[in-house]
Amino acid sequence: PTHQFPFLSQLLGHVFETSGKRIRPAVTLLAGGFNPHDGKKSEIMATAVELLHIATLIHDDMVDDSDVRHGRSTISSLWGRKAAVLVGDYIFAASATHVCETENIRVIRRFSENIMELSTGELQEMAEAYNCDLTMEQYLDRIYNKTASLLTTAGEAGAVLSGAPEDTVRALREYGYNLGMAFQIVDDILDFEGTQEEVGKPVGNDLSLGILTLPAILALERQPKNNPIAGLFQHPHEEGTLARAVEMIQNSSVIEESYAVAEKYCRTALDALTGLDPNPSRSSLEELVGYVLERRS
Repeated sequence: PTHQFPFLSQLLGHVFETSGKRIRPAVTLLAGGFNPHDGKKSEIMATAVELLHIATLIHDDMVDDSDVRHGRSTISSLWGRKAAVLVGDYIFAASATHVCETENIRVIRRFSENIMELSTGELQEMAEAYNCDLTMEQYLDRIYNKTASLLTTAGEAGAVLSGAPEDTVRALREYGYNLGMAFQIVDDILDFEGTQEEVGKPVGNDLSLGILTLPAILALERQPKNNPIAGLFQHPHEEGTLARAVEMIQNSSVIEESYAVAEKYCRTALDALTGLDPNPSRSSLEELVGYVLERRS
């Protein structure tokens, strides 16, 4: 029990003070809305999915040396990297105990695979840092692992635990995948388009860490020679290089083109729902697609 160990209680208190968007547990619960069931296992799974997401954020912030997440100090900046590793591990384990309570081996297996995918995404980001030759395929594979994988799990697990037929499970898995891909692409756009107050981190933060995202990949394709992004990656600490790269992206058509890619994933997510019965859960999942595309943080 955490109350017997005040330091752990303090760390967990800081972690759970922020409300977050709760998109992943929402998808888990809504995916269970197409088959009559008592909802208990879906609620347990929704908690597990959000705990897994929170644990990955703590580790991500530590790996990226981030001081701030959504305008608040990170665990690693306040208590150090060791504390961040350990509290992240604690929450990972807590998420796993919740999944075991579902007693569904398919869901437990999918959840375990998802943890591997999330770790792979982080390792891909490290391995691909400061590489201007990153392909679109590599980028899409990375954002699946880092972001879309957990929304894919949310859609699939919510449906499985409700006892839904396999075609419904497939539809909601497909929905979660496409929603997740769109979510991360919009996130990557906001890194250039949003203000620091909106996104809770400096503008161009990904680029400053050597991370190529969709707008930057498109910008490199449009201007393969004398591109400021290549200059930044060759001399990351030289004054003015980041500002020039960000300005080039902001003053080109790549933001608009990136939104078009996100919109395509959103349309595919909506298409996945067309075979499901119209009900409040389906309406909410459809509204969630609009939110993902229009959000500012």
